[in-house]
Amino acid sequence: MLRLTWVQPEDLVGHELRQAALDGRDASAVAARWEAAGGHPAPDRAGVSPRPASRHLRLLATELLDDLAALAEPTAAAEPTDLDRIRALCPDWPEPVTAPSPSVSPARLEAAWLGRAAGCLLGKPVEKLPLAGIRGLARATGNWPPARYFTARGVPGGLLAAHPWNRRSAATSLAENIDGMPEDDDLNYPLLNLLLLQRHGRDFTTADVARVWLDELPAGRTFTAERVALRNLLSGLEPPLTARHHNPFREWIGALIRADVHGWTNPGDPAAAAAQAHRDATLTHTGSGVHAAMFAAAVIATAAGGGHDVHACLRTGLAVVPPGSRLAEAVRHAVRLAGTHADFDTVVDALHARHSPAHHWVHAVPNTALIAAALTHADGDFTGSVSRVVSGGWDTDSNGATAGSVAGLLAGSPVALPEHWTGPLKNRLATSVGDFDGTGFDTLAHLTHWEATRPCPSPT
Repeated sequence: MLRLTWVQPEDLVGHELRQAALDGRDASAVAARWEAAGGHPAPDRAGVSPRPASRHLRLLATELLDDLAALAEPTAAAEPTDLDRIRALCPDWPEPVTAPSPSVSPARLEAAWLGRAAGCLLGKPVEKLPLAGIRGLARATGNWPPARYFTARGVPGGLLAAHPWNRRSAATSLAENIDGMPEDDDLNYPLLNLLLLQRHGRDFTTADVARVWLDELPAGRTFTAERVALRNLLSGLEPPLTARHHNPFREWIGALIRADVHGWTNPGDPAAAAAQAHRDATLTHTGSGVHAAMFAAAVIATAAGGGHDVHACLRTGLAVVPPGSRLAEAVRHAVRLAGTHADFDTVVDALHARHSPAHHWVHAVPNTALIAAALTHADGDFTGSVSRVVSGGWDTDSNGATAGSVAGLLAGSPVALPEHWTGPLKNRLATSVGDFDGTGFDTLAHLTHWEATRPCPSPT
């Protein structure tokens, strides 16, 4: 029987209850009804429970999702989704660039594309594994912290049985199997956003994002909030309702992983990058999910403008996030930890102790905090950044991709990246998006450069 992940109502209730706790909504009555009816908690690692629910339980789940959406949200004032309200809360919002913005070279963009791919590839085989598993697998081959791609060679069978590689990724992302960059949603979304800019320019609307998705994005290549938003679009809903309706994943990491192109094409203009990321993110996300995308876009835009100080980039990223929000507090805490402890494992353990009890492993808040901690602790060094962020667990491939993009920009050119990361990519990317399958990263860099330098149309 086909059990489509991330959309079954009986699986969404548990995730929405968890999100309600983070929002400060009082969902105790809903939780009691769900438990009394035999409802189960959200699956911890999988996107769907192993058995379908009864018709009665599924109908109840749909009703309870509506009840949960109607609850008052105490965090809404400090964590708005509307861009004007976000800007009003940010006293250090970056000044808009009125003069010609700094240029970004194709070489710097190629390093960013390669860095994103390599960081993603490093994290792919250990995605969903607990910290103990990641640490054990890497140490078994003398690769801790992971300074090269993971390998199964030399790993004891018992350890592999206890902590198996990610089922979908091992065949293409272990060192002995890599043959170019395999398909991954963390690379599909930058490609989609290239198409978005090619078709609609940097003044695109959220509806334009939806149009590109409906034209180009296979539903089977989407997960969590993106899959729910596509379902909502096909049900006749329009943005921003697509992000809210029966979407308990709206504060997860999906919008953040789509932010790179918005930063790459606004070098030195973090305000424009953040606004662009906001229009993209609000198709699928709200609150912390949107703030994370804006943070990443502003960090990346600052690095793309030619800066070499990762700490300044991170400070600029925080300038576009409401300072009283959970995301801003989590990032500030992570940066302090990274500046305090010489051993990054200590930083990771502290972050997990703080965030793992309340957050799903794909939630934007802990993952953004981990990215900031890794970049801070490594001082922006490429190998140090991707190694540290993947060693921290949670959404390893997405975090590796974002950290790799930032560190690649800071490195400045492909030749500045170690060959043992870039060589196995073979300047070739696999994807199901558009006509990009097999495209080289050098070509993608030139296409991105064109979008970064193409004049925006004058307002009419």
